[in-house]
Amino acid sequence: MTDQFVHLHNHSEYSLLDGFSRLDDMVNRAVELGQPAIALTDHGNLHGAIDIYQSATNAGIKPIIGVEGYVADGPRDEKNPQKRFPFHMTLLAQNRAGYQNLMKLVTASHIEGFYYRPRMDREILEKYSEGIIVLSGCPSGELARYIKNGDMDAANETLEWYGNVFQDRYYLEMMMHEHVPEQAEINEAIIQLSNQTGLPMVVTNDSHYVRREDSEAQDILTCIQTNSNVKDPKRLHMEDTSYYLRSAAEMYAEWSHLPEAIENTVKIAESCELDLQFGQTLVPRYSTPQNKSSMDYLKELCYEGLKKRFDNKPSEEVIERLEYELGIIEETKFADYFLVCWDIFNFVNERGILSAVRGSAAASLVLYCLEVTQIDPVEADLFFERFLNIERREMPDIDMDFADDRRAEVIQYCVDHYGSDHVAQIVTFGTLGAKAAIRDTARALALPLELSDKLAKMVPLTLNIKLKDAIDESTELQAEINRNRDARDLIEMAQRLEGSVRSSGTHAAAVVIAEEPLTEYVPLQRPKSGDEDSSPVTQYSMNPVADVGLLKMDFLGLANLSILDQCVKLIAETTGEHMGVYDVPVDDQRAFQILGEGDTLGVFQLESEGMRKNIKLLKPTTINDLAAMIALYRPGPMEHIGTFIDAKHGRAEITYPHEDLRELLEPTYGVLVYQDQVMLIAQAFGGYTLGEADILRKAMGKKKASVMKAEHEKFSKGALEKGYTQEQADTVFKLMEPFAGYGFNKAHAVSYAYIAYWTAYFKANYPTEYIAAVLDSASGNPEKVGLAIREASRLNITIKPPSINYSRSGFTIERDADGNDAIRFGMAAVKNVGAAAIDPIVELRQAAGQFKDIEDICRRVDSKSLNRRTLESLIRVGAFDEFGGRGNLLESVDRIIAAIQRQTKLRDSGQTSMFDMLGESVPAPMVEIEIVETDDTTDQERVIWERDLLGVELTQSPFTREMRQQPDNIVVFAADISPDMSGQKRAALGQVNNIRELTTKRGDKFLSLNLTLLDGDIEMVVWPNILEQTPTLWENGNFVSVSGEVRERFGRVSLSVETASEYQLKAEGQAESEAEAKRNEPAPVVRAGFNEASEPRPVLNDPVQHVQPTAKPSPTPDQGSAAPAHQANGTSTPNYKTPVEQIVEPVIEETPLTTESAAPNDTDLNIATQNGGPVLVRVKETGDAADDKYRLEDIMRLFVEFSGSDPAILEIETGGKIVRLNMPFKVQSGARLTDRLHELLGNGSVRSAAI
Repeated sequence: MTDQFVHLHNHSEYSLLDGFSRLDDMVNRAVELGQPAIALTDHGNLHGAIDIYQSATNAGIKPIIGVEGYVADGPRDEKNPQKRFPFHMTLLAQNRAGYQNLMKLVTASHIEGFYYRPRMDREILEKYSEGIIVLSGCPSGELARYIKNGDMDAANETLEWYGNVFQDRYYLEMMMHEHVPEQAEINEAIIQLSNQTGLPMVVTNDSHYVRREDSEAQDILTCIQTNSNVKDPKRLHMEDTSYYLRSAAEMYAEWSHLPEAIENTVKIAESCELDLQFGQTLVPRYSTPQNKSSMDYLKELCYEGLKKRFDNKPSEEVIERLEYELGIIEETKFADYFLVCWDIFNFVNERGILSAVRGSAAASLVLYCLEVTQIDPVEADLFFERFLNIERREMPDIDMDFADDRRAEVIQYCVDHYGSDHVAQIVTFGTLGAKAAIRDTARALALPLELSDKLAKMVPLTLNIKLKDAIDESTELQAEINRNRDARDLIEMAQRLEGSVRSSGTHAAAVVIAEEPLTEYVPLQRPKSGDEDSSPVTQYSMNPVADVGLLKMDFLGLANLSILDQCVKLIAETTGEHMGVYDVPVDDQRAFQILGEGDTLGVFQLESEGMRKNIKLLKPTTINDLAAMIALYRPGPMEHIGTFIDAKHGRAEITYPHEDLRELLEPTYGVLVYQDQVMLIAQAFGGYTLGEADILRKAMGKKKASVMKAEHEKFSKGALEKGYTQEQADTVFKLMEPFAGYGFNKAHAVSYAYIAYWTAYFKANYPTEYIAAVLDSASGNPEKVGLAIREASRLNITIKPPSINYSRSGFTIERDADGNDAIRFGMAAVKNVGAAAIDPIVELRQAAGQFKDIEDICRRVDSKSLNRRTLESLIRVGAFDEFGGRGNLLESVDRIIAAIQRQTKLRDSGQTSMFDMLGESVPAPMVEIEIVETDDTTDQERVIWERDLLGVELTQSPFTREMRQQPDNIVVFAADISPDMSGQKRAALGQVNNIRELTTKRGDKFLSLNLTLLDGDIEMVVWPNILEQTPTLWENGNFVSVSGEVRERFGRVSLSVETASEYQLKAEGQAESEAEAKRNEPAPVVRAGFNEASEPRPVLNDPVQHVQPTAKPSPTPDQGSAAPAHQANGTSTPNYKTPVEQIVEPVIEETPLTTESAAPNDTDLNIATQNGGPVLVRVKETGDAADDKYRLEDIMRLFVEFSGSDPAILEIETGGKIVRLNMPFKVQSGARLTDRLHELLGNGSVRSAAI
């Protein structure tokens, strides 16, 4: 038997900490080595069980499903810090009973025993011992640990217990790897114990990678997973390269003195007989009334719904369609599936949860009659076979969208109705993509960030592109690899790691429901951290869950449905109109007008710059137009958008591949748009049934050559039988073939088109309510809030600031005496606040009236709602403005918090006073809080705070006011420059930010920068000749007036600057008086002499010789403020960064920390309080990353607030040394800054400095 050995202890990439082996590679290597079986024993999970089973079975060797489990030192539910490190143990499924018990053990370890690791204990090991083979484990196993500790009594007790429970299925496991402490001693003791007890031994190799040469890649992957690098000697890594799938000869050479321990690997493998069945359908049986059959009850519900949907007057076509669909459902035995869907949507509709159905399910008349879908598939010309057909016989897939703030209700209903152990969400795995592989690998190799960033940016922006393809497509990447050895080594290693499993999470939509408890079919685990209260998650991902046969449904939370739901509620509140989205007319001209104008911010699926451009060109007039554009706007079909638009508007002749296909292609102007059209062509031209045509569509999508050859022959035969020529058949098949793979199905496109239309309708007809709903949905995301507020500004919708007396948690609509509506900012949307803090405050206000003063707030509000951070944030954004200036209130925060805490403690104690006896009408007197008097805050300070905490400034700076008074021919809104203006001249007024210095190929410097306008940023390029004429103009924060040519590249718009000058703020009142006079003046446009023939225009994506970010402090109070930056994808979105993020490349010095250098002196502190001179601030690293981050942000915020001309220096005490950072901006030194810093950091933190 010297040629036989089986690896029984193996880790794959699903051992997320340190496993590198791909499952197919493991199986293929075992086959190469002539080994008859392969086991999978990942750390604490069964993620790869189904995949290894199928892979090994297909390869002709035996799969053994197992796990390296963690065993608690005591009860599994005990969380004892002294017992943080559980024992390791190898468990293998011997048969079907063992496999099911293994799933139960692993599930219990995650759900009941998780404490740092998923832990089982002896109680459940005994309970689920049937069919399980146990190996005593690695050096971290229970037996090995007792041996290492010299506790042989405990070791013998362990052997006795496991031997009694598992009997002849318990083996003493041994392995040999260099550098493992006490490995040889452990093995020697195990041999002795085996001789004493008669328990059999077995050897394993604890493989973590497939081949010896994979050890380096495994080390790099472990560094990535543990956020370390190869230069860290303390990192988690394996000291030698022996953790691979060794051959039988190698194992015999290592263990020649124990041949029986090797032979036992084969004996164990031979004893394992597990037969898993796939392809079954495990739909839960629906409990019908009066013991009716599922099919009879489904028919009954459908015919009732038919009458309701068609006002008791369904046409013969509709009745025939319903009977046809019911016949297919009966033949495929999916009645219970449809009843479960009906049951879920019955709950959804009763609760008023806004929903929609995506994908091919929208083509089902049965689902329409059951009120699962809301689109009539007959009227929309959608056919059922795309969803379900006899030939394919696959479980139908119904993708359900719910308002994202109510998705949890739907899942909870399923849990309550079907049982908590019958419902789970589905795991998903994140893998290393091309760019991430480059960046992560570089970090693990300790290579410079500049190199990884440079290489990652050279990877084309193709979805899911592989590094191999990126190298083929990018000449820049090829050149860098050939030129730079570090780049070549990095890319080679990144390619080896690309596609590796990086992390696990919960699928955004997938939910599984089972007839029996789920652990009969799949192992479960806890949901991700922070979501512990939701239902558990399967350890199998989507495909294995489907292979097992479980009912999988997609419950996707869709923010746009929440927006629509909130919008109709606001409309009811403000207008008294009660309407739903399904009451919206489908031909509203206002809706189509804003779509045709490209006014699509906040419109579902149509917000991107590229889509906005195409929608403007299309000028849709029907929902079908929208559906077609949604279907075409994706890789592949996108090339046909121009033809589609030109044909719609009569600018291009509509042609057809054959006149007989006119009827099928005429609705889409001769352009093949939907997968459904492929199927109809196959039916009409090739003689297919629609069921066969759906199989053809799927085959085309998979592009299997052998299948495609057979289908082509079948199509040709059918076409010839119908009287077409071979040439015609080939032409049509060639037309269909590429499209079937990347086309959209029509039902999906139509479903999305309706949601897009509804959002456009409400934006066009109820803009205030709609923007308020958008803001409410964006609450908690300052960037999205800022973007929506800028859109409100563009639409002339007033936004009122947060108010402790008027705001609620969410955004609300207020109407003034003149009948004008405005949106009141919701306090829960303020950063550091949230609904949990605000809801109790609003309830207090609603119950007992508005707050009269600060004392009233202190008397009534609980300290749990208003802690220091919440209070400071609300003050900074103006929520307390009616009670005093922001500066005064901020200086008084300590007094206010102390008063709130005193009153809360008094209430919680239950103590009474004489005033309590007088009832609520006579409140107990309270000591008046003396508000500190200090300098008022500046516009600049308020703008900085509001940007940080709200995502946008609500305080208008003088410059913002002047921008709003500009004539129409001066661009002040980013939305007023679009890709279709390419080549046109425009003048604009804005604030410079995000300057990047670049060089042309000839070495001349030019600038790429953002110009901040009222609703976002536009990109600008300042070419060398303009830069030479205006060198002092281009600094962050400067206000400039520019003109130039609009340019478009890949859907992104920029302005090529041709003239530029500094903008001088007008004296108060001057701007208003001049505005009207200039209203109709044309903007001057003068083209600078840029010689494009002699100076080729650089491509910004090309590698440049020099990139130097430029940093400058925020503008001073008389300069106003900048709006958020422009996102890389071309959409105007707020991108305000905290002062910490604005720091670019400070000069860093390091010195040893001495007693003398550690202590400040009185001279230092006195000098620091004088006006003028450098300011030095020293802080000590605490080890608390979150606290250090907050302190650093506060320091930077103060530096920015006190912008001036004096150097600023930050010193950080860390690791026995002082790191000095000479900051790249200046401050205004003086007593006020010093006092503020002392208040933040304590006395002695601010010093003078010798520069």
